[in-house]
Amino acid sequence: MKIVIKNKSELPIYEQIEQQIKAQILDGTIAENAQLPSIRQLARDLKISIITTTRAYNDLADEGFVISVAGKGYFVSPRGDELMRERMLFEMEDGLQKAVTNGRNAGLTNDEIRAALEQFLEE
Repeated sequence: MKIVIKNKSELPIYEQIEQQIKAQILDGTIAENAQLPSIRQLARDLKISIITTTRAYNDLADEGFVISVAGKGYFVSPRGDELMRERMLFEMEDGLQKAVTNGRNAGLTNDEIRAALEQFLEE
């Protein structure tokens, strides 16, 4: 798992961690059921506060991306998990909305936007 913290980012550090872990879960870089580094280990590796890593992991758990197992740590939720499925659907819809908005701002017609989407579906 690779996480890069950008001090000049407008996002708080815990959100940077969350976004990067989410992205790696969704693209399969971090497999389902994989164990994440402990809160203390991640804080040590990133040279940040344990409170910050705790916040990131708790938010990921609240959103259904990870599961906390008492005494063992945090694990990536199985993809079949309903909460994970709903979250992935939300992420997809959010991405599509942004893509449509960007297309319209660029002056594309609905047919041009659909054609662009079709190209991605064929890949």
